[in-house]
Amino acid sequence: MNSKEIIDQYNSAVVQSYGRLDLALESGSGTRGTDADGRTLIDFGSGIGTNSLGYADSEWADAVSAQAHRVQHVSNYYYNSTAAEFARKLTGMTGTDKLFFGNSGAEANECAIKIARKRSFDRYGDRNRTTIITLVNSFHGRTVTTLSATGQEQFHNYFFPFTPGFKYVEANNIPALREAIDPTVCAVMFEFIQGEGGVNVLEQDFVDEIFALAKQHDLATISDEVQTGMGRTGRLLAADYFHVKPDIVTLAKGLGGGLPIGVCLTRGEYAEVLTPGTHGSTFGGNPVVCAGGLVVLKRLSDPAFLAELEKKAAYFRSSLEALPKVKSVTGLGLMLGAELDGIAASDLLKAALEKGLLVLTAKTKLRCLPPLTISYEQIDAGMEILKEVLENE
Repeated sequence: MNSKEIIDQYNSAVVQSYGRLDLALESGSGTRGTDADGRTLIDFGSGIGTNSLGYADSEWADAVSAQAHRVQHVSNYYYNSTAAEFARKLTGMTGTDKLFFGNSGAEANECAIKIARKRSFDRYGDRNRTTIITLVNSFHGRTVTTLSATGQEQFHNYFFPFTPGFKYVEANNIPALREAIDPTVCAVMFEFIQGEGGVNVLEQDFVDEIFALAKQHDLATISDEVQTGMGRTGRLLAADYFHVKPDIVTLAKGLGGGLPIGVCLTRGEYAEVLTPGTHGSTFGGNPVVCAGGLVVLKRLSDPAFLAELEKKAAYFRSSLEALPKVKSVTGLGLMLGAELDGIAASDLLKAALEKGLLVLTAKTKLRCLPPLTISYEQIDAGMEILKEVLENE
């Protein structure tokens, strides 16, 4: 089928909950994807940060295939060696104690919320000590509860009643954070860089205050690293930039290299909160997904890979800053947002697609989340397309 036939068939059978572009990707290699009509495109979005090793990385694909030929799924009544190896490797690399396996960032965040609230109840026996502070412009998922945790009013519609027990504080506003803490609060949940909220980076003083107040008031600290984790910022975790160790860390997106996974990592007493029957996930710890994830962890455990990643990130940022009509660039590593002058980010996205480049947006900004394996040559090629579009708009 050609692209039009695929799009028509898809739209005839799938609910229209996305504003999709007229592109049907059928294959890919590295940073380049190929559509159903044979056109090749450079990808600066990597499936919204999910294809961390690019398209069809050979080592990753071989590992996934080999695991699928052994066993594709194991019920959570039983154990599996691939999931066990993955869990031990990930907790060791992140300096955490235990994890819960899920399938997405929203599911990982649901787990984090449950752990924070149960831990509070276990310790205090207070059914009212359940409030979780999150940040304005945050994004934590699309389930009813993670939408409730999301500090963007545009998402708080249609699906009433939303889960109670959340309050929102402006990012980097220390007085507002202090004022929000009362006897009902049990946790603070935050992204070090707000991806969907506009690629906004938290300030070090604000992060330090979160942890100081959490210690003072016995609150759980929950870092949502669904988008920022797994090398995206140039470090294994964004927390490494801020020199803090949250009690609970959520990961997803790039962790599986393109397969669905979400994990909730825990430290100390938080690792023992969930007991049999208090939480579950049918597909959590799927061995095929874990096999792909082990390849991602192997790459990220190589200091040379991370060192080169930081260099490429600096090169990508400076190239983006040099483009015409780019007013400023925010973010860290290969998670960058560009504020534009004289062109809407949504218009740039469409124009770039026509020229053979895939990019993303975040509110008013152009957003770039290229594969961690992108080459300097591919960066240059993509930037040339952006330059051409910006000069002609």
